[in-house]
Amino acid sequence: MKAINYKPIMLFISLVAFASCTKDEVKPDLYDDKSTVIKDLAGDVGNTVGSGKEFETFYFSLNTGTKIDPSKKLTTEWDLAFTKEYNSLIVANNGQVTVSPGYGGSGTGRIIIVEKPYDQVTQAPSDNEFTSNGIPNFGWDAGNGVGWFFYDLKTHIAVPVKNRTFVVRTAEGKYAKLEMVSMYKGAPATVSDLNWPAPYFTFRYYLQADGSRNLNTN
Repeated sequence: MKAINYKPIMLFISLVAFASCTKDEVKPDLYDDKSTVIKDLAGDVGNTVGSGKEFETFYFSLNTGTKIDPSKKLTTEWDLAFTKEYNSLIVANNGQVTVSPGYGGSGTGRIIIVEKPYDQVTQAPSDNEFTSNGIPNFGWDAGNGVGWFFYDLKTHIAVPVKNRTFVVRTAEGKYAKLEMVSMYKGAPATVSDLNWPAPYFTFRYYLQADGSRNLNTN
């Protein structure tokens, strides 16, 4: 499967390295009895597009809820790699997909986008659906419906797409649902200027440990 072209992101992503919130915050309630909530997971903090240095990819395991050492990138110990500018492009661990850092390994990960709120996604699609319509990665939505954030040309702020859930087939073939919340430290409900540190990722997910397709978190 061909990679999504994210070159245009380099024209603007340097402007979203920092952002701050307004004084009055109304944050969504991310907690339920089943999901794992990750707050302020640091990416390659301090790096900028203008530095000339590539952003260092980091690897995340949905099973353990932690980063995985890069030396294990050809294993199934990780499920999602945070790559490219400001670590904003998220890639599944798939040994058959050339754009995956896990290419050449044994991972079977893919991603399906579901245009529903997180709580309403209760079942993972079939493997046939992952094969025919699955994508290898997602990041900036440039208007094609594939991505987890929009870019506001007026404010130069990355804004998460609402009511969009990512169903992940993990490296080991299990299923999870994922909601990306923010790339800014503290996950401000409203971002209004360019003075807050990034990338610090806040997101929640539910991994079905028994291998079934049941993703109900209600």
